[in-house]
Amino acid sequence: MCGMLAISGIEAGYGESMVVRDVALTVPHGRVVCLMGRNGVGKTTLLKTIMGVIRAKRGSVRWDDAELLGKPPSARARCGIAYVPQGRDIFPQLTVEENVLLGLESDPRRAKGGAVMKAIYERFPVLYDMRGRRGGDLSGGQQQQLAFARALVSRPKTLLLDEPTEGIQPNIVQDIAKLITELKSEGLSILLVEQSLEFAKQTADEYAVMDKGTIAAQGLIDTLTDGIIKRHLTV
Repeated sequence: MCGMLAISGIEAGYGESMVVRDVALTVPHGRVVCLMGRNGVGKTTLLKTIMGVIRAKRGSVRWDDAELLGKPPSARARCGIAYVPQGRDIFPQLTVEENVLLGLESDPRRAKGGAVMKAIYERFPVLYDMRGRRGGDLSGGQQQQLAFARALVSRPKTLLLDEPTEGIQPNIVQDIAKLITELKSEGLSILLVEQSLEFAKQTADEYAVMDKGTIAAQGLIDTLTDGIIKRHLTV
């Protein structure tokens, strides 16, 4: 199926320290899979490994049957994977529009501006109003919208989201939930790292819980029981 991400046997970490151990996970076309777990269990490391920011020691990262292991982040982006990192990671000294245009670097054949930028600004009208302002002058919620816009301008088919609601005011959290639902309806596959159970149940179709670097439980979001929550998520 178009846009399906499948990883298996992934082991990754920093130096000699293994953080992710033998992880297998599938994110089907048009589905939202929420990756959950306590702090420090390897969620962000896994997303960075999928994106190629961290090199896997072993395993497989397949997207639409193409093996991506060993390929740089730019090649994975060209395949159709986009990444919104934790903390947004926008460029504060660049303007809003310059930040968005950086998202097109994964596909230099795309015309900068035109229909692509128009569609982005229609989705995020506040960014159009602020397109000449520096990214660092935006509020936290506006910066998160900018991070989404930069990821979506390349029209990806798979989206990796690392705690998009962290430090965001409640009204923007609901906007993010609506955006995820819209993107799913448009056919994107989304791997979402999220700490909020309420947000996960509102947006996700499936869940996977990490504990000590491995997948400890997974299934449909409706099967996320209190027992699983207490054993693997409660601090």
